[in-house]
Amino acid sequence: MTELMHRIRTARTRNIDTLGQNTFVVAKHIVRNIRSASASHQISRTGAHVGSGVLTYGRPIITMSPNSHIELGNGVVLCSDSKRTALGVSRPVILRTLTPSALISIGDEVGLSGTVVCSAYSVHIGDRCLIGADVIICDTDFHPVDCVPRRHEPIPEPISDDAIHIGNDVFIGARSTILKGTTIGDGAVVGAGSLVSGDVPAWTVYAGIPARLIRYVDAKGI
Repeated sequence: MTELMHRIRTARTRNIDTLGQNTFVVAKHIVRNIRSASASHQISRTGAHVGSGVLTYGRPIITMSPNSHIELGNGVVLCSDSKRTALGVSRPVILRTLTPSALISIGDEVGLSGTVVCSAYSVHIGDRCLIGADVIICDTDFHPVDCVPRRHEPIPEPISDDAIHIGNDVFIGARSTILKGTTIGDGAVVGAGSLVSGDVPAWTVYAGIPARLIRYVDAKGI
């Protein structure tokens, strides 16, 4: 009888524990859905196109030039809160189009922490990319090179060669800067604090100022 009662108590305890765990999972899922719906609503008000399941931590800054486009894929996470990322961030996520017809396109399941993306022509970020804390991605120099006009003239006229294309499954380390005309291939890794201009081939590690080839990445896990 004692053994039977012990088994009954154990079963009850397990059921209570399971119920508690299930309740926590459901509550967490509900909170995530509420946060996602709120984030989508806030971002949509800026004129950006937002996919499903987008999350924001803190408040991003999103500004759009008339007739420009910002597109966020499904499951994108914009982290502007230092409590939510190990390295912290020095600023909120900033997504900004600078000219009419400029485009920022961010694929599915991309994470950005304190990232600045400015587009005068086109910045494309593929699926499943991780963009480290305080990375800067800009397809313009913002000012003319010549000293006389740079104080007063608008940003240089954007051209197609200025476009930035970042492939799928790319990891860009914290505080790196991606300059205009850069193409980063699928699966590439950019080391922290790098300055990138030009082409980074797929499945490579680039790092440094300026960034250079460090080694190749094994793509077998993809």
